[in-house]
Amino acid sequence: AEAGLRRSSPAGRRAALVLAGGLALVLALLCITEPFGYLAQVVFVLLLWSLAMLVRRLPGRFPVLLLVMLSVIVSCRYLWWRYTATLNWSHSLDLICGLVLLAAETYSWLILMLGYAQTCWPLHRQPAQLPADPSLWPRVDLLIPTYNEDLAVVRNTVYAALALDWPADKLRIYLLDDGKRESFRRFAEEVGVGYLIRPDNRHAKAGNLNHALRHIDSELVAIFDCDHVPVRSFLQLTVGWFLLDPKLALVQTPHRFFSPDPFERNLGVFRRRPNEGELFYGLVQDGNDLWNAAFFCGSCAVLRRAALDAIGGFAVETVTEDAHTALRLHRHGWSSAYLRIPQAAGLATESLSAHIAQRVRWARGMAQIFRIDNPLFGRGLNLFQRLCYANAMLHFLAGLPRLVFLTAPLAFLLLHAYIIYAPAAMIVLQVLPHMVHASLANSRMQGAYRHSFWGEVYETVLAWYIAWPTTLALIDPSKGKFNVTVKGGMMAKDQFDWRTAWPYLALAAINFLGLGFAAWRLGYGPANERATVLVSALWVTYNLLIIGAAVAVAAEVRQIRQNHRVPARLPAALRLADGRLFSGVLLDYSSGGAGIELPLELQLKAETPVWLLLHRGTREFAFAGRLTHCLGQHLGIRFDELSRQQQIDLVQCTFARADAWLDWYREQDEERLLGNFLDVLSLGLHGYVRLVEHAPQPIRPLLERLLRSLRWCASFLPRAPRTSNQQFSSRALPV
Repeated sequence: AEAGLRRSSPAGRRAALVLAGGLALVLALLCITEPFGYLAQVVFVLLLWSLAMLVRRLPGRFPVLLLVMLSVIVSCRYLWWRYTATLNWSHSLDLICGLVLLAAETYSWLILMLGYAQTCWPLHRQPAQLPADPSLWPRVDLLIPTYNEDLAVVRNTVYAALALDWPADKLRIYLLDDGKRESFRRFAEEVGVGYLIRPDNRHAKAGNLNHALRHIDSELVAIFDCDHVPVRSFLQLTVGWFLLDPKLALVQTPHRFFSPDPFERNLGVFRRRPNEGELFYGLVQDGNDLWNAAFFCGSCAVLRRAALDAIGGFAVETVTEDAHTALRLHRHGWSSAYLRIPQAAGLATESLSAHIAQRVRWARGMAQIFRIDNPLFGRGLNLFQRLCYANAMLHFLAGLPRLVFLTAPLAFLLLHAYIIYAPAAMIVLQVLPHMVHASLANSRMQGAYRHSFWGEVYETVLAWYIAWPTTLALIDPSKGKFNVTVKGGMMAKDQFDWRTAWPYLALAAINFLGLGFAAWRLGYGPANERATVLVSALWVTYNLLIIGAAVAVAAEVRQIRQNHRVPARLPAALRLADGRLFSGVLLDYSSGGAGIELPLELQLKAETPVWLLLHRGTREFAFAGRLTHCLGQHLGIRFDELSRQQQIDLVQCTFARADAWLDWYREQDEERLLGNFLDVLSLGLHGYVRLVEHAPQPIRPLLERLLRSLRWCASFLPRAPRTSNQQFSSRALPV
């Protein structure tokens, strides 16, 4: 048949493909809409599950598309069943509660479908070659906006920008200081970069950038947040595409972070599991690029000046000026590109409260854009651009649906409302395939960028906090203002963030109450409802463990380093005051010190003066310091006061290396669907253990019995993942 199709005319091939597609669509619709009895549903579920398990580990693109197709069929069948067979129209409370849950499920289904369309075929764009003659390379203005950040945070970014491999006469660097600080002005003058301020702070970062546009005139504009340290190859890898495509307005690269965010630090998973943003920068943006819908992310990007002028500069109407600016560029016919090659790294948020505040700003801004410049309407975008933008904006409306899922089973247990008006066995036969196939497809597509079930934890942590701001922004988009994310802070000791955690505690309390009612209904309720009670109790138990994982994140682990150490494996050498030289391996580095491993043990005392020797190209640099410790072959070094030039050389030998972040996740754990499920459940139990540990002293004795019970229960589950890096690890959990 395939040979015959190849021999046929183009019109014949098109007709055959249309016929095959139409037949597949009819079969899919039959699978979705045909009502099955119990036996038929079991056979259907087993057949599709067997097919999915057969192909899930096969290499290539076809198995991915097949898993997506199976998930789409099963999920659409589930939603069809929910709309046509599970609402109790004769009872008002049942109907209201059922419709609320159905609305949340419809939202989740929509996000699932849009996500498949967005990410099933990532582009994997490669850098474009620059002309051999550097005189043909365009001029670039590099902007570093700052407001209230400490100068210690900003220095490394400026030092690394000075090392960019680009002709000196074609690169100008500007520090945009909305804080109007004299120390920043002096610093810019000392290192030889431009310094710009403005008379007011209107429109925050977007206004700062627009003010700078009036003072610069290069063909391209590169932008870095003040804590994002670029590597030397950044411009050489990104600028080539602007020369190939005159309509290209934007080249975006990933945001990488060399310090742990609150999830990674408090849960002890730094560099062992993908962080919260890795899915977006590793897969979603790459998928967007296929549809010419890559977003501007505010940093680590290059933009064409002519394109910015054509849309009137950076968007100022919302608090997410980056995504809104990209939307306007696409509406005006400009194109974008995404290179999934990390070319910078910065500081993650230090505390859970700061992390949530940052996400709330993103969520509010996306809701504002959806309200005032909805990508589904208006001119200038193709269908898939509209879908990609809509998915990004709708994703931040997940707060209310997540809260619905965390409380839905309580409607039956507490109010005796049938939210899904169907037999318990049929509920299981419909819900489980929907969840299993979605998990299998997403595990195959997203596993390298977000491990299965961890998204549940992220969404639960944020749900309460983004629900109201996004709702308010949809009603009145003028509400809300830009807030600067705090970076570079410290935490002197372990503590529990009670102020941030109270919504999780309230959710846990009402779910525990629901479990109590479940026990009562099993003992005293009607016998024909016991299966429904059991299903509801299992749902509540799962919710409690997910909420427990959110509680675990609120148990903040101390962070006492002013300068974060970056793990590495680089050739280095150690020179002693008597002239002896020892070659070794640089294990980690920061602006204030380094760790080195030697092939032999040295018996040296703390405070012994040493010099760390590092290479950049064919040049060697020596940095004076003193030993902080000498433990066998491992030595810690604290740098002495370095000169300005030495500080620049140190950054350019470490943070600004072209390969600095390419293998950042080489030690990352594998994606394991069942293993991740058990890890998340175990983490939820540990969250309650941590809660009891941090309870106020007056009530702690009352909780000792509960703590012993939780310890006993935790012994039957896998331990929550812990990092081997002692810098970020928590104290041992009491299990």
